[in-house]
Amino acid sequence: MKTYKRALTIAGSDPSGGAGIQADLKTFSACGCFGTSAIVAVVDENTVGVTGVHPVPVDFVVGQIRSVLDDIGADAIKIGMLHSSELILAVRDTLAGYDIRNVVLDPVMVATSGDPLLQREAVATLRDELIPRARVITPNIPEAEILLGRRLPRQEEFPDAARELSQGGRVSVFLKAGHLDDEELVDIFYDAESDRIVPLRSKRVATVNTHGTGCTLSSAIAAFLARGYALDDAAAAAKEYIAGAIAAGAHYRIGHGHGPVHHFYRFWE
Repeated sequence: MKTYKRALTIAGSDPSGGAGIQADLKTFSACGCFGTSAIVAVVDENTVGVTGVHPVPVDFVVGQIRSVLDDIGADAIKIGMLHSSELILAVRDTLAGYDIRNVVLDPVMVATSGDPLLQREAVATLRDELIPRARVITPNIPEAEILLGRRLPRQEEFPDAARELSQGGRVSVFLKAGHLDDEELVDIFYDAESDRIVPLRSKRVATVNTHGTGCTLSSAIAAFLARGYALDDAAAAAKEYIAGAIAAGAHYRIGHGHGPVHHFYRFWE
């Protein structure tokens, strides 16, 4: 009897389909995994911006996670938007009851549109209580700056910043360069398990369709880890996937703001 490689996403719902749970499930499917989900919030948003966030009760989020893991299980878990300290601690405590090593945390704090998605007081809880329990984190530059407490204006600072974000080599870090203006994007992956810095390069694509890129990248890493890839190989495969999805999505127009990437570009155009 065949079995699927299974990936669980714990994140918010995006009704416009480009980010959050919807992007995660699309990415899991495109990268060869059976996707499941625990929804932490229903977000009123589209390609233009976020209008509101309706949190799901914490106990109900915990119930979703347990229902999935007790029945289906997971080879990897992606964690996205967790808006409050109470929710962060509940997710931490719930996952502590399961032996799942491949936890990829996208420290979502600000939407592509600039709207805040994390309560200010929850930043320290995320940094101190949940990040140390992840295998990989995937901050962009604004998120890295919040976690570091300082500016990160130059590409040359990325390797040292990634090591600093690893909390003493406990967590691997995929530091994304998309907010810089360089013609070539050079993301930095710090493999904390081998103490290696891996630069991951791609050409910048002129497009407004960047909604959900962070969700998609972190989900791709989780999917490849679920399939048994080594850390460096999972990071490189995820980088290749998101670069292709951005390039393919640039040819489409959806909505009036930041449109989505093309999650299924390897299957249809």
